[in-house]
Formats: sequence, structure tokens, C-alpha cells
Amino acid sequence: MEPPPRRKRTGLVVGIVAASVAGLGLVGFSVKVLTEAGDVATGAGFPEAEYRLTVPKSLLDGTYTLAQDLSQTQGKAALDGAYDAKIRDPKPAVGQYTSGKAAGTSALVFSGMYGQFKDPAGARATMMEGAATADGATVAVPAKEITPAGSDITLTCQVLTSTQAGATTTLPMCAWADGNTGASVAVVTPETARQKPRSVDLAKVAATTLKVREEARQPLG
Repeated sequence: MEPPPRRKRTGLVVGIVAASVAGLGLVGFSVKVLTEAGDVATGAGFPEAEYRLTVPKSLLDGTYTLAQDLSQTQGKAALDGAYDAKIRDPKPAVGQYTSGKAAGTSALVFSGMYGQFKDPAGARATMMEGAATADGATVAVPAKEITPAGSDITLTCQVLTSTQAGATTTLPMCAWADGNTGASVAVVTPETARQKPRSVDLAKVAATTLKVREEARQPLG
């Protein structure tokens, strides 16, 4: 009897990333009790709203193409009924992207929001915590702050392993947050999916995340 054909890992990689969208940032922002209702209502102490997040048709200079804009589905669902005293008027921006031929497909998930954020550093940490508690996720490399060379923007990065359908995949991710925008970015390729978590170059993931920020963050108006 011939053994059953092996499942292609490529499709599994993309599926794992897609299944993890809800945990890759937006869930991390929610659900906190509104303890500063007056400040949220008046805008006291919040930065001016100057930037928004878009979900571009492509990212990283066209390397990744938008497969699904999930802003009004998973993104909206994650924010419905969620309140955070340090975030005002949040709107979701969530996209799933793919790249490469069928035999070597890579995936990128961009999951975030825009509005007015009082505590960007706290938002980054909360995004990491939210992703780490997603179904099937395990922290393999704890969250740490990285400021890429030549940049004044600090990101928080970590490596998770995600187990789906009996297979475990390495899932590196980084998050940024500023006064108006915050998002986490996870990129999985057939190579990184099989990589040992501690061998992941998080500085490279941080640089990629900054590039996503540059392309997705746009002035209001």
C-alpha cells in the first residue's frame, strides 16, 4: 500500500497565520473597563488625530499582495464593545497578504487600528500579550523592545509557536504604536515556519514592520 501523500506545508503556513489574525493585535487592545470617561469624551490628554492606517493593495514594495481586507469583519468584531481608557475613537485596519508561487507561498498579517493613543508603549505590550494568549499560541521568545538602526521608533517583538492541526509553526511578530496608529505584523515564509524560534532574526522582523508602517500609515484628509 502506498503511503498517503504528504500535505504541502505551504498551505498550512498560510492557514495558521490566517487563523491567528484575531490574536495578532486587535484582541490585545480590548476589553478594559472605561475608567476615564471624561477624558475620553473631551479628548483631554490625547494627541491630535493626524494619521490613519490603510490596508494597501500591496506591501513591502509590491512583494506581498492583499488576499483579504479583514478590517470590517475580524477587526470590527474585535473592537465591538471594547473600551480602553487610553485609546480614543479606534478604527480597525487588518489585512492578510500572500506572496510567492504556490510552491513557496509566504504570508503576512497586518493587524491594528488608528485613533488617539495616550500610552503607545503600553499598547505595544498589550498587543504582544493578546497574541501570546491566542488559541494554539505559545511564547517561544519573550517580548523585547527593538529600535532598528537609523530609526527613532521602538518596536516590541517576540516569537510564538502556533500549533494547528497537529503541526507546529514558528511565528515571529513585531508591533509598533505611536500617538495615532498601532499594529502588529507577522510574516511567515516556508523557511521561517520551520526555523528554531531562538534563531529568528527579530531585528529583521522589526525592520520589515517599520516598512509596513511606512506604507500603511497615511496623513488624515
